[in-house]
Amino acid sequence: MSWMRKALLSVFHYPVKLLVKSHSIPANVEAELGIDKSKPIIYLLPTNSVTDQLALKMSAKALNLSSPTDAITLAGREYPSTLFLRKTQPLFRRAADNTGIEDIFTELFHLHRDNANLDLQVVPVFVSWGRAPGKGKPGLGDLIADKAAPSWLRKLFIVLFLGRDNFISYSKAVSTRTMANQHGSDQRIAHKLVRVASTHFQRKRQSLTGPTLLERQELNNSVLGSDAVRRAMAEESRSKKITHEQAKARAQSYVTEIAADYREGLVRFGDRLLTRIWNKIYNGISVGHAERIRELAANGHEIVYVPCHRSHMDYLLLTYVIYHEGMVTPHIAAGINLNFWPIGKIFRRGGAFFLRRSFAGNKLYTSVFREYLELLFNKGYSVKYYPEGGRSRTGRLIPPKTGMLAMTIQAMLKGVNRPVSIVPVYIGYENVMEVKSYLNELKGTKKKKESNWQVFSAIRKLKNYGHGYVNFGEPIQLNQFLENQVPNWRDCKDAEPEKKPAWLTPAVNELANNVMTRINRAAALNGMALTSLCLLSSKTHTMSEAELKQSIGDFMTLFKTVPFSADATIPDVSPETLFNETMSLGRFDIKEDDYGRLISPQPKSAVYLTYYRNNILHLFALPGLIMASIFAHKGTTKNAILQLIAALYPLLQRELFLHLSQDEALAHTDALMSALLEQGLIRQKGEELLPPEAQHKQFHSAWLLSRCMQETLQRYAVVLTILDKEKTISRGALERTSRQVAERLSVLYGLSSPEFYDKNVLSSFISALKDNHWLDTNEDGCLKYSEECEGLRGDVMDLVWPEMAQHLENVTLNHTQ
Repeated sequence: MSWMRKALLSVFHYPVKLLVKSHSIPANVEAELGIDKSKPIIYLLPTNSVTDQLALKMSAKALNLSSPTDAITLAGREYPSTLFLRKTQPLFRRAADNTGIEDIFTELFHLHRDNANLDLQVVPVFVSWGRAPGKGKPGLGDLIADKAAPSWLRKLFIVLFLGRDNFISYSKAVSTRTMANQHGSDQRIAHKLVRVASTHFQRKRQSLTGPTLLERQELNNSVLGSDAVRRAMAEESRSKKITHEQAKARAQSYVTEIAADYREGLVRFGDRLLTRIWNKIYNGISVGHAERIRELAANGHEIVYVPCHRSHMDYLLLTYVIYHEGMVTPHIAAGINLNFWPIGKIFRRGGAFFLRRSFAGNKLYTSVFREYLELLFNKGYSVKYYPEGGRSRTGRLIPPKTGMLAMTIQAMLKGVNRPVSIVPVYIGYENVMEVKSYLNELKGTKKKKESNWQVFSAIRKLKNYGHGYVNFGEPIQLNQFLENQVPNWRDCKDAEPEKKPAWLTPAVNELANNVMTRINRAAALNGMALTSLCLLSSKTHTMSEAELKQSIGDFMTLFKTVPFSADATIPDVSPETLFNETMSLGRFDIKEDDYGRLISPQPKSAVYLTYYRNNILHLFALPGLIMASIFAHKGTTKNAILQLIAALYPLLQRELFLHLSQDEALAHTDALMSALLEQGLIRQKGEELLPPEAQHKQFHSAWLLSRCMQETLQRYAVVLTILDKEKTISRGALERTSRQVAERLSVLYGLSSPEFYDKNVLSSFISALKDNHWLDTNEDGCLKYSEECEGLRGDVMDLVWPEMAQHLENVTLNHTQ
């Protein structure tokens, strides 16, 4: 390193330290990128910039990597630890000079041929100042800051204005030994490395900043000038008896109503504001499997995020996480109910585009929306929409709405230039701000319309929300999915664009189910959900501290031994720490007597805990059934349990969006039984599996497991008993009567779960019975009780509480009155 370079690094060290805040992507370079901190590293940067190198130095220090300003000694000679593709642009010339990097790499590869044990890691690092996408029409900010290799004067302004938005994006390490062993001369290998690195940095820039912003005129021309919208305008003019100009004005109003107006400055401001908010209300935000989306972006995929929808907070949290994981923030499909002043304008400038709850009967609106969505895909914008349509009021996944997924596939049929990947996202919270209003709505209270007062009221209450969880599920590559489902799908590209292919609806339904199962597959266990499940499974909703800690620890151990899936996450802390963190949320009543502390829900709040329990209930479906069978029969055999799972699993799979196939579920059940035996949660006597002895420390955990699926089994018993009594009944009458009986049981037995009698949950179960051929249908379309259904009812009635089974046997139905 020259004396001049050393002097500049020394002079600018403290100013950069003061002005710059670096964000490292990813945070764990060893696990995700395979960088070995014990091996020598040569950092490769796109531009020879002192400030870039100093920002990298700050990031490398935080990650415990070697310093990019230190020299590396190889074969008795010093080499710089940072190399650059090009120099900065001269102040008064247009083109930047080359740095001579090919000569240095040529010399290094030659050195490798003389030293067989020599191996270095070349780590490409992209340094970004701000995340502004390009514009069709450059403005003042572009004159100051927008250059790939800016001059020192431009860089001064960049550091001053964007120093707090500095992103250091690391890439996978490249072994110099592997490169040196390739065929070809050292010079040719060096030239190839530089060429590949240049392309790589262009893709990095694209993934961080996104495509060039759409100008309003280009947007209008693209949407209103498309063939589909022009046909729809003509149809609108004929059917509504209005002029073509009026139809066009109506289409233009739809574009204005729908389209986002993305402003990077607002996103930067939002990032700083949200960082303050998250630090105030959350103890941390845990992110799982973010490397998946970075890999998709690196491979040039169009990314469509499809998260579950728990809260209005989802809009902000997921976008915030994506931004901090080094990805361009997506355009977000938001309900038109959120388009009120000033929130709607803020959301729109943050990338939100608005859609109506229903498109039915409005062909022009449908065409405009579809063309806008297709335009986003073709321009390379990532998109986010919620397959459930609205927020879950129960904490469990809602059966998906398929409209947006269908439009995504139809956009592909018309020709999206890049591969499209759908990324399911699991979002979980230890506290959801709307949970009280959700439960009121389930009890019949009318949903309140969103307003500024609601927003300000919610902000005022934001405090101590525990952890937030964002897990990116296994992506679905849409091309590959269609190849598997409809091998000839590409033939439809040349067909009539407005004609809906016959295979579309079943393919979309299968895709929607895939999305939901992959969301649940990426679930996050957390302290609030585990504590809620334990307390609600307890007979009195009260547990001693020792029992609660034991149960939390036993369940964490079970899922570590037999993971629910490779994508599900478990807190990486001790049960003691998890318990203490959960109690610190202030959501539980803690009393102390002579024997220790007792934990219970706060007065009249047990019902709120059902929401958090339902977030993870699907993880406990199989272990819960195993334990329910063992306790109900006071001992049973492995084969009997497997037969029970074989009968009930298709119904649970439909209701809880479980990802395992029938055979996989049986194999998983077998592994769970082995783990339960090893943990002492069950014991074996000959062929029989028994509950643990009552004095055993694992007994209470086993007993809780046997009760955690009771409400689901009781709901099944309600529907099956009504079918047994009526033999033949219309679907509407069955749903209505089931709800009446379930509400009565809820009052009689103190069940704290409104979804126990939720019509959507009951309807889903009835559909599952029908689709799995447990029910027959007569000529009038009424449902008929079958012999197979009688056997299923017997299995279920054996597992529910005896007092409830007795009540169901004696209940008198009055749905015909």
